[in-house]
Amino acid sequence: MACSDMEKLSLDVDPYCDSDLSGCAAAMEKERESYLSPTENTSTISVSASIPPDQQGYDVEFDPPLESKYECPICLMGLRSAVQTPCGHRFCNSCIKKSIRDTGQKCPVDNEVLLEEQLFPDNFAKREILSLTVRCPNVGCSDKMELRQLEKHLSQCKFATVQCPQCLESVRKSHLDEHKSEQCLQRLMTCPACAGSFVYANKQIHEQICPFANTVCEYCEMELIRDQLALHCDTDCLKAPVACTFSTFGCHVKMPRNELAQHMQEFTQMHMRCMAEFLRSQTLSSCPVPSVAAHSASDERGASARAQDSCQCRQELMNLRETVLELEGRLVRQDQQIRELCIHSETQKNQVTELRRKLSSLEDATRELEAQQYQGVYVWRLENFSLHLRNQEAGQPIVLHSPPFYTGRPGYKLCLRLHLQTPSAPRCSNYISLFVHTMQGEFDSQLPWPLQGTIRLAVLDQVEGQHHVEVMETKPDLQAFQRPTVQRNPKGFGYVTFLHLQALRQRGFVKEDVLLVRCEVTPRFDASLRREGVQPRGSEPSL
Repeated sequence: MACSDMEKLSLDVDPYCDSDLSGCAAAMEKERESYLSPTENTSTISVSASIPPDQQGYDVEFDPPLESKYECPICLMGLRSAVQTPCGHRFCNSCIKKSIRDTGQKCPVDNEVLLEEQLFPDNFAKREILSLTVRCPNVGCSDKMELRQLEKHLSQCKFATVQCPQCLESVRKSHLDEHKSEQCLQRLMTCPACAGSFVYANKQIHEQICPFANTVCEYCEMELIRDQLALHCDTDCLKAPVACTFSTFGCHVKMPRNELAQHMQEFTQMHMRCMAEFLRSQTLSSCPVPSVAAHSASDERGASARAQDSCQCRQELMNLRETVLELEGRLVRQDQQIRELCIHSETQKNQVTELRRKLSSLEDATRELEAQQYQGVYVWRLENFSLHLRNQEAGQPIVLHSPPFYTGRPGYKLCLRLHLQTPSAPRCSNYISLFVHTMQGEFDSQLPWPLQGTIRLAVLDQVEGQHHVEVMETKPDLQAFQRPTVQRNPKGFGYVTFLHLQALRQRGFVKEDVLLVRCEVTPRFDASLRREGVQPRGSEPSL
């Protein structure tokens, strides 16, 4: 109903009917608001309030597709802030104003004269366009909404992407923190060796120049930090090439440092000759031969000069003999010192060998004590598991053995064996095979054989806790449960097709490149063994 009609009606209404008048006023206000521009209506969410004035039309996917009457003839997109010309054509507000400024005062469709002041807002088209259904532009999101609701949806969409402030790569807003801390190539890292900071993309470069990074000597293969490498090669490395001590006197032989003493001992005479030749050449070069012209100039002065030269040469030769004798004595003393150092070095080498043997023995004892603390429940961490998967995909057979563990103290000593079957393996391709092996242990003489009990094997789901578990009973008649006669029983017991690798990838079994395999062994002992008082302390059930 038009406003003028409402005013006419209001003249005929009983002046005492206040409630009817207030209803009419509300109807008029509602009718007026319905004709407002969408950006003026406070009850709707403005899509264009934050749009720059020179922005083109709506570049979104309409569903159903946009009708041509709502398409801007200039930018060929949905009309944004639609305006109409006197000749009846619709354009985006920014598009038509830019066209008038750039190409002249004419309509781009029919070339009719058009001034910027002649444009007027097409609020009806605005309202119609904002009511059209559009799809969310974010990849992976299938939501649909009215165009006027798009901006609100984009601010809350879990598939929305933002630019990483470090590497400028587009990532999902919900994954931004994880990307910045674990995946971004421009994230800052701290070197565990030198505590310096570097960008992850430069990790290999830093590892090559880090002064405290571990490196290996190319000559003796000793592991040491890079800052010590140069000093090690110059002074300590026994296999680094060094020049002979008499290289100044003409011996140009190079050899490993540990062979220098033998070279000095075997070629003493040669070194003396080289040194004598060197000193002789130095002496002759310091005593110039008189020229023929000098003799012809003055016989007397020439005779006197020859006498002086002869005396000077004799003195130089005497000095040379004394120098050679002194150097020979010094060489003898050095040979003696070298022999003593060789004896001392050999003694130290024997001591180091003995210390290494004791250290290895202590490490074995420590590992044995650690294995006895597991009480039959052992969790095996397989790190760098992606490397094993790549080798398996390449057709390489992967066989891994766990560290040993005991079922108690005293108890049976066991270990796990895991196979990653190759894609070409018959009947078990791309499966994880898992077995239990008995091992020679400290308490074998105190235990009943064969091993009897229950074994639970599990690959742990580190995300949802839905572990893959298999339970099996021991079979006393199998060789796998007899007392081992070698360090590790070659016969194992378990599952050839324990878990398919496809299931391993689909669930959270591998986290941070680590796979967790759990084994729980609960031995059973007969009554006679309990009466004798040697029953091991079994573990409490924990599954």
